[in-house]
Amino acid sequence: MSDIPSILLNDGHRIPQLGLGIWQVPDADTARVVGTAFDLGYRHVDGAAGYGNEEGLGRAIRASGLPRSELFITTKLRNPDQGFHESLQAVDASLARLGLDYIDLFLIHWPCPRHGRFVDSWKALIEARGAGKVRSIGVSNFRAEDIDRIIDATGVLPAVNQIELHPLLQQAQLRAYGAAHQIVTESWSALAHGGELLVDSGLKAIGRRHGKSVAQVILRWHMQLGLVAFPKSVTPARIAENMAIFDFALDDSDMGYMARLDAGTRLGPDPADFEDMS
Repeated sequence: MSDIPSILLNDGHRIPQLGLGIWQVPDADTARVVGTAFDLGYRHVDGAAGYGNEEGLGRAIRASGLPRSELFITTKLRNPDQGFHESLQAVDASLARLGLDYIDLFLIHWPCPRHGRFVDSWKALIEARGAGKVRSIGVSNFRAEDIDRIIDATGVLPAVNQIELHPLLQQAQLRAYGAAHQIVTESWSALAHGGELLVDSGLKAIGRRHGKSVAQVILRWHMQLGLVAFPKSVTPARIAENMAIFDFALDDSDMGYMARLDAGTRLGPDPADFEDMS
């Protein structure tokens, strides 16, 4: 899978540590954007049924000419599709839109805990994996107590928990929980939407010392913490820049400075309260 390192999942499959995120990429643009990433050496794409661009992603896969075995494709269950039978149907619908025989990683997008349907959805994903429709299964935006519930109900651990994670929200406790259970943590909003981080004087100084941009410094931080990240960009130069993070390393002083940036600042919804089933 090109020159991007991979991480071993608890089910024996491997996931490229860096990928391309396609949230908010219009379906009509997705094939072009993903195709550019494939040309640059990306092999991991993080999508979701709720993003409305699975068909565009499928077009990019077919146009690439790359062997299916080289690609790692993630998609996610829409909240309205939670429930056992609904989730099984959703897996089939994603496969059809993507034009694939199997999906590398299928995640429950949000727990929506008060609706109480995610355990049934997890049982459906286990069945889909057994049928060969999905290789790895995991969760997104789950708290430790949510993961405990699906493990208690089925005995099956998720391979991945994808959560909001960036220097302003470092999620140390949830990362430690994942490590203790051999669950890989993936970071969404890895760059915290830019904003104050990109103008932080300390991060700029670290970047100057390494000859890298602030965004590259932040992505390198994710890599050195053993996380999986998939920054979103539609700009070819930025897509290439985001991949150029494996020729330098942050030292202990750099990592210490970044640890001190943790402010508990959440930019997206709180999984404890997010219940949108639309």
